[in-house]
Amino acid sequence: MKTPSVPEDREATAAGLLLGAARHSAGRTTAVFLCSAASAVASLALPAVLGRTLDLLLRRSPDADPWLLACAAVIIAEVLLDAAVALLGGTTSARSAAWLRARGVGRLLAAWPGHASRFPPGDVAVRLTANATEASTAPVSAATLGASILAPAGAVVALFLIDPWTALTFLAGLPLLVLVLRAFARGSSDSVASYQRVQADIATRLVEALAGARTIAAAGTEARDRDRVLAPLPELAAQGSRMWRIHGAAVARSGVLMPLLTVAVLAVGGIRLASGDMSVGELLAVGRYAALAAGVGTAAGLLGSLIRSRSAARRAAELMALPAMTYGARTLPPEGRGTLELRGVSVRREDRTVLAGVDLTIPGGTSVAVVGRSGAGKSTLAAVAGRLTEPDGGTVLLDGVPLGALRRDELRREVGHAFERPVLFGATLGEALAGGSPMTEERVRAAARAASADSFVRLLPRGYATAPHAAPLSGGELQRLGLARAFARAGRLLVLDDATSSLDTVTEHQVERALARDVRHGTRLIVAHRLSSAARCDLVIWLEEGRVRATGPHEELWRSEEYRALFAPPELTSPELASPELAPPHGAPTEPAAPDLVPAAASQTDEYAHRAPVPAPGHTAAERADR
Repeated sequence: MKTPSVPEDREATAAGLLLGAARHSAGRTTAVFLCSAASAVASLALPAVLGRTLDLLLRRSPDADPWLLACAAVIIAEVLLDAAVALLGGTTSARSAAWLRARGVGRLLAAWPGHASRFPPGDVAVRLTANATEASTAPVSAATLGASILAPAGAVVALFLIDPWTALTFLAGLPLLVLVLRAFARGSSDSVASYQRVQADIATRLVEALAGARTIAAAGTEARDRDRVLAPLPELAAQGSRMWRIHGAAVARSGVLMPLLTVAVLAVGGIRLASGDMSVGELLAVGRYAALAAGVGTAAGLLGSLIRSRSAARRAAELMALPAMTYGARTLPPEGRGTLELRGVSVRREDRTVLAGVDLTIPGGTSVAVVGRSGAGKSTLAAVAGRLTEPDGGTVLLDGVPLGALRRDELRREVGHAFERPVLFGATLGEALAGGSPMTEERVRAAARAASADSFVRLLPRGYATAPHAAPLSGGELQRLGLARAFARAGRLLVLDDATSSLDTVTEHQVERALARDVRHGTRLIVAHRLSSAARCDLVIWLEEGRVRATGPHEELWRSEEYRALFAPPELTSPELASPELAPPHGAPTEPAAPDLVPAAASQTDEYAHRAPVPAPGHTAAERADR
């Protein structure tokens, strides 16, 4: 599917997304860094103050008391700063997670439906919850990691100032530490990504099982489906074990290497003390600074957190990279009646052509049925007509204006939709039928009456104030509410994509009669599977393998045996066996027409595509709905 070209979104990459989260909480992230840096400075000052205090106490100097107070002040400051880092870090991560989730949901809902549907619901849930949480820790981890380097680096400088030999001893072991951290980073990145992928797979399977709970119960396959949902658990356990083995190996190696370096530094310091080149206080300071310098080994934990955040951000960034629907700035001409034009419209899905060079002109105010076998492209044509998908080629116009050039509010106000499986959003059924638009209660109820929904809604304990999830609705009742929502927002064009498939024939007849009489007059594009639906429309568009095979009134197309076969096997559409539901409409011939009476698909020059269709003699569209 072609989507409008948009400039590359820098924040659609994992690194850009993490930078965006850091900018969103820039003040708090800076505070975390400053508090961490101040804590590192306090930890660097403490050994020097302790060493100086010890030397003064050993000499019984009267100047020792102020230094003791200085020791206490530095210790208290370090504790308070660490507490501030913990508090600020938690709130910063929470703000970053909220920002990531809001951005992900916003981009997901603003994207073209065809693109967004590529992500299964369970996978989306993991990306917006667990992955967003892991990615949100990156700003704090980066700030803490940056500040944590100050203490080891300052400790090495302090060792040089006290005694260069101790500093050189410590630096001799750093190349080994670098190798340990490098191996950890490489191994962790792959294992974390695999773990998160399997985690999303389990969530997707679980959501599918919950959605099909009735099917599972009816088939008695609880054990089999439980095993199917949990089938990836061994791989999840393997990746989790691998992840922690890599982390444990890095911690163990650095945990052994750092104490050895500390012991080596103390040994050199002891030698320097024995030779008189170092005081007892300086030896104490050397020991403390060696321990601080060894703290560089704790960077493995923060580095692991950053690796998990980056991997999670990559998954979250895939949602952010979805191309958003774009709109123009034009409005429709006020005198327009809803004329719909498709000029050379083509749509491809992966390697398959769904619509191929469709040329149609549907006059304003016309009721049009779109028929064809399964896979002919009916729903795709409906989606293109309402701009829920963008064609790969060609143009769609409403009253002479390309749909892509219209303002968002103009397009969505004048083009309405009803679907086979409607979803109701809102705190109450009344809000759900209003569809987020300011609308009077009477208008909502009038739309519900037109859709034959008012009667059962009023029987609910709270009527229109009932929450959608609390209403026990059948499939047909849900479809009627979906139709009511579309009727309440009906504009110049109303697209009904198999929106009456769950209705019984009596209710469908009532709805179609109300659509013709009680709903704002405009163009109707109806994806139809029932013969009665096609018979009541002014015009029929017959699709076959993505092309328009013919257009015309149902009465004329009924002459074709192949057209009649769309609705039932040939033996059921013969004049002798036809039921009232399957019989040809009043006045239609029962014998197959000559080939030249059915417009050819290749020419696409049928007169009904270029002028208002002529209803059956003696019958208006409203009268047809009454038949």
